[in-house]
Amino acid sequence: MRKVVPADNSCLFTSVGFVLGGKIDTSCGNYMRQIIADQVSKDDENYSEAILGKPNKEYCKWILKPESWGGAIELAVLSHFYGIEIAVVDTMNTVINRFGEDKNYEYRVFLIFDGIHYDPLYRETLEADDTIQTLFLSSNEKVLQEAEELAQEAKSSKQYTDVNNFTLKCLVCHELLTGQHQAQTHAQTTGHMNFGEISS
Repeated sequence: MRKVVPADNSCLFTSVGFVLGGKIDTSCGNYMRQIIADQVSKDDENYSEAILGKPNKEYCKWILKPESWGGAIELAVLSHFYGIEIAVVDTMNTVINRFGEDKNYEYRVFLIFDGIHYDPLYRETLEADDTIQTLFLSSNEKVLQEAEELAQEAKSSKQYTDVNNFTLKCLVCHELLTGQHQAQTHAQTTGHMNFGEISS
């Protein structure tokens, strides 16, 4: 099942915090951003400008900002830091991107990604105390298959955002924008950070 976390630019970090700790803690984003900056700054060979899209030092300053979104680089760093495989169910492409897959970690956790937002996935247990399961043995192929089925269901019910073609409205100045690139450019030029998606 999906646990919805706030869409506050730190959804990736809040989701990882949930699968590791079993509860939503929106303050864990700052801690994880610091972990990522520390790990990346120590390894400018593996985290070069070609990988990061910007110079190592600039990236480390950028990821510490609360408005910076996390993605594949940040998931790879957190997977390594926590020693756990992070499997991301991509609802738009119906694929599962696995971070740390080649490291033979004992446990795997699941996130779901709809093109712009991450949420954690969990399984309800049959215990009377409403406990949930967020850690799964990496050897458990059945749960991976269930995650693939979830991706198919989410795609068929259009639970994703096409980041290149979706329509956004700036909630500050009400300008309509198409796609992630226009939204990012608008944010950089105006300083406006509050967007809402317009249903087509």
